[in-house]
Amino acid sequence: MTPRTGSWPLALRLARRELRTGLKGFRIFLACLAIGVAAIAAVGSVSSAMMAGLEGDARRLLGGDVDLRLVHRPASDEQRAWLQQSGRVSEVLAMRAMARRTDGEARTLVELKAVDGGYPLVGTVTLAPAGELGDALAERDGLYGAIAEESLATRLDLAVGDRLVVGDATLVLRGILTGEPDRIVTFASFGPRLMVAAAALPATGLVQPGSLIRYHYRVALPPGTDAHAWLDDLGDRFPDAGWRTRALDSAAPGFDRFVDRTTLFLTLVGLTSLLVGGVGVAMAVKAYLDGKTETIATLKCLGAPSRLVFRTYLAVVLALATVGTLIGLAVGATAPIGAAALAGPLLPFDLPVRLYPLPLAVAAAYGLLTALAFSLWPLGRAGQVQAVALFRAVVAPLAGRPAPAVMASTAGAVALLAALAVATAEDRGFAGWFVVGAVAAFALFLAAARLVMAAARRAGRPRDPELRIALANLHRPGAPTPGVVLSLGLGLTVLIAVALIQSNLARQVAERLPNAAPAFFFIDIQPDQAARFRTIVDDMPAVTEVRTTPMVRGRIAAVNGADAEALTVDPDSAWALRGDRGLTYSADPPEGAEIVAGRWWSRDYAGPPLVSFDAGIAEDFGIGVGDSITLNVLGRPITAEIANLRRIDWSSMSMNFIFVFAPGTLEAAPHSIIATVRVSDPTAEAGVQRRVTDALPNVTAIRVKDAIEAADRILRAVSTAVRATAGVTLVAGVLVLAGAVAAGHARRVRDAVILKVLGATRGRILKAYALEYGILGLATAGVAAVIGSAAAFAVVTLVMRADFVLAPEVVAAVAAIATAITLALGFVGTWQALGQRPAPLLRNE
Repeated sequence: MTPRTGSWPLALRLARRELRTGLKGFRIFLACLAIGVAAIAAVGSVSSAMMAGLEGDARRLLGGDVDLRLVHRPASDEQRAWLQQSGRVSEVLAMRAMARRTDGEARTLVELKAVDGGYPLVGTVTLAPAGELGDALAERDGLYGAIAEESLATRLDLAVGDRLVVGDATLVLRGILTGEPDRIVTFASFGPRLMVAAAALPATGLVQPGSLIRYHYRVALPPGTDAHAWLDDLGDRFPDAGWRTRALDSAAPGFDRFVDRTTLFLTLVGLTSLLVGGVGVAMAVKAYLDGKTETIATLKCLGAPSRLVFRTYLAVVLALATVGTLIGLAVGATAPIGAAALAGPLLPFDLPVRLYPLPLAVAAAYGLLTALAFSLWPLGRAGQVQAVALFRAVVAPLAGRPAPAVMASTAGAVALLAALAVATAEDRGFAGWFVVGAVAAFALFLAAARLVMAAARRAGRPRDPELRIALANLHRPGAPTPGVVLSLGLGLTVLIAVALIQSNLARQVAERLPNAAPAFFFIDIQPDQAARFRTIVDDMPAVTEVRTTPMVRGRIAAVNGADAEALTVDPDSAWALRGDRGLTYSADPPEGAEIVAGRWWSRDYAGPPLVSFDAGIAEDFGIGVGDSITLNVLGRPITAEIANLRRIDWSSMSMNFIFVFAPGTLEAAPHSIIATVRVSDPTAEAGVQRRVTDALPNVTAIRVKDAIEAADRILRAVSTAVRATAGVTLVAGVLVLAGAVAAGHARRVRDAVILKVLGATRGRILKAYALEYGILGLATAGVAAVIGSAAAFAVVTLVMRADFVLAPEVVAAVAAIATAITLALGFVGTWQALGQRPAPLLRNE
């Protein structure tokens, strides 16, 4: 049976014949799709592998089936008894402390962990030399043992068998810690791990009222027990205990949030590269159809309807899009193998290497929708134009719009692409803004391209013939200007924005923070030690400023009577609801405090609890002056009215507290003193640290410079990774530019031959094309610089709430990159065109 004219069977038969000619003209098409799909598939696969590994090792990482945490105080006897009736229990104490050699010459901050005989409930602690944990920590000859990470032994120049001092206690290093089953990846670690027996802790003198100690109670429940039901029962029995609870589904809340946010960011970077590649798809399809104008015109003259032409070449495009998508999926699916090899040793769990169908399916949907969204317009336009116009298109490019149905389908494909981006994102609000920003960026770059073309058109006829040719090439019919400005401009915009954000963060760390930050934070100073501490530091000439304030820890339990766990707040401030926050009290406002709403209480205030709150967090919470907030402090709920709001500059590294209470509320609670100390001479810092910690062994010194250097190392590593991912977008833009050069190759050859016949030398032709691509590169870089700088400004000032400083050298470097890329690719295309001999071309014409 003969297929009906315009039917899908006939269109597929013709498409199959078209595909027999090979992939000529579609290599850039395939590369653009493959890179974008590979980026999205790789990010999704690695993220899924990490979450699968985390879930598989959740019980070991958590240390049991549930983890209960209290700050400042241990569980009561009644609470311990109830826990022990429920299953096997292990108590772990964690705090920061100072460890030093017995001669006092070397000391360092450590993450101290005290464990009982039941630790670990799940997993195994491994030591070098091999041995049992209990034996290594046991008391022998009046001294308890300790185990430490290799970095601690290196800092203090200790070997196994040597002694070290923590607080008032002398310990023996009996092993190097090589494996800790419940060690979670964290970015808030200030020192190496030192592990001791819980029985050794009292001798250190570190356990004082108000000391910042985290008490963890890990419980291994009987098989079949519903952990969440058990936690609900725990809350009913001890409603005011103030537990911070975790079950297997939140074994590493900080790490899984980090993975989610990183996945979102990198997926959007991959999507950006795919959208840039979409421009290459549209240009490749247009170039391919331009080369098929005679074929399409012939089909139309033989009676082929527009729908047959449209369906035929749509089938060709979808077949090739499927090939490009499959290539990208094949590359992305192997990403967990590379991640396991590179990052596996750094992760606290095994990374499962296998296929992850869901992220691959999402990446495939992105690829096919992108191909469809960017190819429908040129396909519809080619199918809609009359045969006479198609024959004319051999020398004059097609213009006009496709049929309304095709335009509606294009809009639908774009809408589906946007919906997919939002629906698959963890933070849908952020993804929604990304979609809005992408649409705005496309519109801005298209408008900029039209401005460049209009400027070239209105430049008149310069006396220099090469410049005249260059300007004409920028605005002539079929000029690649819109595609180049859009694709390369988007890639450069991402690169400029990332580079400027990184530059501003580096400036904050390298310039502003060292000048504003104190030399030390001293924590766990007992109230009866405050006067002695002050005397010690005041007697040292290098100390220029000392500030002290009381501190106790508490967590937000309710806002205006609503349970904090049920609140929906802005993601930027959601961290305030997680974990415990530092609280203080004061009759006077903090030095430099900027009160933006309400007013401070009087110095002799004596009344119901009042609190001063951070203005930024209050805005994200949707509350203000007069609202109430309830905090759980040492198991006791305290409800206070918000008396005023303060704008806090966290970058000052001063003692800033989200909550400052009025006098009369927290004084009776067990608390400690925290102090900041500024030192005029950096060489005197070691002496300050030694004098304080020798005289007050329970006091911990946190050297701010070390924290800043650690932050700078992390920032440099992250910025390198971010620039690498942003480079993917630039690679896609370069591919599109290469596609534009390739698509215009035939026209370049024709122009070069005509110019050579008219007497132009190779040098003059090269100069004309160099001017054309140089102008195009500089114009694209200029537009990208403006948009990228605006995006960086918005992120730094609105999201990070920091000062923004434009770095001209960054913009200049990117402008140079853009110009070099366009000139290089333009030169390659021009050199090939110049190599053509005039006679064969003129004979064919």
